[in-house]
Parts: sequence; C-alpha cells; structure tokens
Amino acid sequence: MIKNILGVFLLSILLSGCQGLVKKGNDTTESELANAESNTATSEINNANIGGTDTEAEGLIDSVPTVADKSGPESETEQQVDKETSQQPEVAVEPAKPLPPKDIWERIRAGYELNLDVDEPRLRSQLRWYSSHPNYLTRVSKRGERYLYFIVEELEKANLPLEIALLPIVESGFDPFGYSHGRASGPWQFIPSTGQIYGLDQNWWYDGRRDITLSTKAAIAYLTKLSRMFDGNWLHALASYNSGEGTVMRAIRKNKKAGKPTDFWSLDLPKETRAYVPKLLALAKIIKDPKKYSYETYFIANKPYFEEVNIGGQIDLAQAANMADISIDEIYLLNPGFNQWATAPDGPHRLLVPISKAKEFRTKLASITPKDRVTWVRYTVKAGDNLLGVAKSHNTTVDVLQDVNKISSSLIRVGQQLMIPVAGNKIESYTLSSHQRLLTKQSRSPSRSRTKLNYTVQAGDSLWKIAKQYNTDSKTLARWNSMGLGDPLHPGKRLVVWVKASNKATAKTNGRKSVIKKVVYTLRSGDSLARVASKFKVSLNDIRKWNPKVSSKKYVQPGDKVTLLVNVVGG
Repeated sequence: MIKNILGVFLLSILLSGCQGLVKKGNDTTESELANAESNTATSEINNANIGGTDTEAEGLIDSVPTVADKSGPESETEQQVDKETSQQPEVAVEPAKPLPPKDIWERIRAGYELNLDVDEPRLRSQLRWYSSHPNYLTRVSKRGERYLYFIVEELEKANLPLEIALLPIVESGFDPFGYSHGRASGPWQFIPSTGQIYGLDQNWWYDGRRDITLSTKAAIAYLTKLSRMFDGNWLHALASYNSGEGTVMRAIRKNKKAGKPTDFWSLDLPKETRAYVPKLLALAKIIKDPKKYSYETYFIANKPYFEEVNIGGQIDLAQAANMADISIDEIYLLNPGFNQWATAPDGPHRLLVPISKAKEFRTKLASITPKDRVTWVRYTVKAGDNLLGVAKSHNTTVDVLQDVNKISSSLIRVGQQLMIPVAGNKIESYTLSSHQRLLTKQSRSPSRSRTKLNYTVQAGDSLWKIAKQYNTDSKTLARWNSMGLGDPLHPGKRLVVWVKASNKATAKTNGRKSVIKKVVYTLRSGDSLARVASKFKVSLNDIRKWNPKVSSKKYVQPGDKVTLLVNVVGG
C-alpha cells in the first residue's frame, strides 16, 4: 500500500514538472512589443522575457463588450438596509461593519500577503515595462473583468494571497483561449497531463483547461500543494508553477551544496522562470500604488459578473445566446471550454451567463424540450460513404454519430439513415469556436511581405520537416497554425505557410509598388519548371521552394499543379 502511495506521489511530481518544462517560451504569451527595448541592469535578462503577454485571440476577444448589470451600483439589500436604518430611533449600537469596497482592485490590495519591498534588477526591469505600457494593463484588465470577482472569491476561500489573482495576466494576458507551443492552454495555462491530474477533461467537444470555474479551482489546488511543498515560500511555489517543482527543488539542493542562499533570487533557474515571478511582483506593486507609477486602474465592480445555470443536457450555443439575450461571443467568453458549436453531449451540463441575464435564460430554457435544444438532420448513406467522412462533412465526430445512432462499429451501409446533430446557425457565426479561431489565425498575415500558401499534411510529415521545406522554423509554423510543438500531425490536416516573396517579386516595377498574387498553374504538354518560371517571370528556385512535392519528382507531368507568387503589376 505504501509503495502504491509513493508511486502515485512521484508520478504527480514528474507530470507537474513536465507542466513547467513545456511551458517555457510560451508563444501565445508573446511580448506586446516584440522588440521592446529594455534598459536592464543585468545582461542575463532577455527582452523576450520582459513585459506583458498577448495571445492569438487578441482583437477577437477585446472587441466583445461586457454585459452591463442594470441593478445599479448598490444592491437592493444595501438600499433596504439604508432605508431601515434611517427609520430607526437613535440607540447606542456597535459600529457597523465597513461596507465592502466597490472596486475589485481595492479588495485585491487588502488581501496582499507577499513581500513587495524588494529591490532586484529583474523586478525593476519588469516594473519599467509595465509602467511604460499602461494601455496593455488596461486591455488585460478589461479581459479579466468577467472573471476577476470569481477568482478573488475562490482565492479567499482557500486563504491564498490575492496577488495570485494577477497570475492569469502573466500566464495568458487573461486570454481564456490562450495556447502555447508547449501545449499549455487556458487562462491558467495547464498542459494536458497536469490538467488531467486536476480533473480537467479534454476532448473534441470540450477542454476543461479553458473552463473558467474549473481551471481556476484546479490552479488554486495546484498552487496550494506547491505552497505546502515549499513550507509557505510563495516565490518558490510560483516558480514551480512555471517550471515544475522538480526544477526548483534541484536548484535549491544545488545552492545548499555550494553553501549559497536558497531564496528565489539566488537560484539558478530557467530564464523564463527567472522573469516569471518578477512579472507578478511588478504587477502587484503597480496595482498596490498605481499613482506612484502614473497609472489609473480600470474600474471593475466588486460584484459577481456571471451565474452558473444547470442546462441538463446538450444545447446549441447560438440558441443559448439567443435565449439569454446576449451575443454568441459573450457565451464563448464565459464558457471558453466548449470547442464546438454546442456544449458537450456528455457534459458538463452547465453554462455561465451574465448574472443579469440568468433569470430570463432559466425561464426560456424550461420552455423548450431537450430535442429542441440541438438541430438534427437525417442523412441517407450513399455509395462510397464512410462514417469518418460523414462526420467531417457535418462538423462532428465518429463517436457522436455512433452514440446517437446506436452503432457499435464504424461500418455503415448504403441507404442507412443517420441522425446527425448540426449547428443551428451558419458555422461562420460561431466566431470563437475552436475551428473559427483557427481559420482567423491562419488568415492573419504576420507581415506584408509574406503570402499565404496552403499545405496538406502527408504521411511521414513533421513540423520540422515542413518548416525546413519552406525555410522557416517549427516554432513559427506552429504559431501560424495555433498548434503546440507536440501536437500530432495527421495526414490530410491543412496547414498554412506564410512564405516570403523573392527580392525580384517585391521590387518596385516602373516606379509602382508590386502586387503579389497567388496563382495555381496546371502544367501542360511541353512545360517544364524552367519554362513556367520564364513565363511568369519568377525564379526557378522559388518555384521549387513553393512546391516541394512537385520539385522532388524526377520529371513533371502534364496535369501537375504548381503554386506561384506572381507580380501582377508587370515589368
């Protein structure tokens, strides 16, 4: 029995260590200014580790307004108490308890426990960056407006320092859809294995790492465990949250052996971790005394923003948004764990909705039957169909079709009728679903000098192999496609590659700026790649680079297709 317990404990440490290791170099938490200059006092501080974090969904999530609470600045209870008090005769009573602060930042300051009276070069560097980027601080505060009250409530229940309420800013820039090349996801950036340890399910329909309430509770459980492991040393615990407790323990043992101090600032830790803790402390110092840093905090009401509603089963998110009288984007921002157009058929069967809309939503929800919550189509199997193909064409999965239609295998027969759940609205209207976020990301050019190419993954491909073909690196290719470096590549998956046009193509023509267009050309009888290059005035080397599969052939054939980046201005 004891051996089993030890085994589970060691496995937990190992997987938690992996959480930290793969989070290094988080791509979805890039610096707001990629080349921001930083007059740091130490040469060890890399600019990439300085300052704020922005994510792939920037722009998408920042344009969604919050839902106003029409209940007013004071609750009905507070107003009633004031009214009753004014009508009572004056008697000697104990002084009333002070009312809670109206601003969430005041409440957070009151719960500070960490030592912020620190003067370290790494901390000064982060303070300089944040204090010189007030717009960034306001932007991430607005993102966190939906979630901060709940986070603070849960931290207080767990008796944790309220500086930790600022940790999602460091982790994800308060982007609930944040995803790193290390496969960390959600506002608290859990990797798959650690998420599973803390009960965060992950499947095609749902990713618990992005679930606001469950991921917050999981992060608090993990941080509580780390604090106990390091005897209440919160800097060690926070460093472990980033790089893994094993990394921090080894650094402490190394310093002890060398007779060196073992405080956080003295430890030999990864660069990202050495910057990670100072980022949180810098944010805490600015929020503690914003005037000192010439910053005015964005007001966030110290009251709940959302309410949890038990929905009892699967529901189309567009229909849920309509019943709650809110936008579908608002539904996704409060329930970012749902990947698709509907909630997961196997749960969780609950939705967060703005507190001012919860009563109306419950009333309308009770008026419809479960079968009316999702749109269904009846599909007749045709010759050549297979279950996977039918599932893909209807934006669902084989498992869902098997479950709904009580099919025990993947075999289907011509003429068989299948019931398929489908989106009630046009799929493009679910703008924050996993698929639509990916399409938005893939269509966003990293620079004006690049043109998009579509690439279909073949058997034997890897990110490294594809990146090498197009003269880029795996990390960049993964970022263009919202992937982690460890994500599996399945044959048939479509990737985008942003290629640089050749110098000749980007040169000015007859005093006018060139216009580059993508052309797909079908080779004809007598064509060669050299002949095509001459015809379209591009280089042969560029054609080979743009079309690695065609150029790898010994001979090209009529009917082969090549993609060309052509200057349509002429000259």
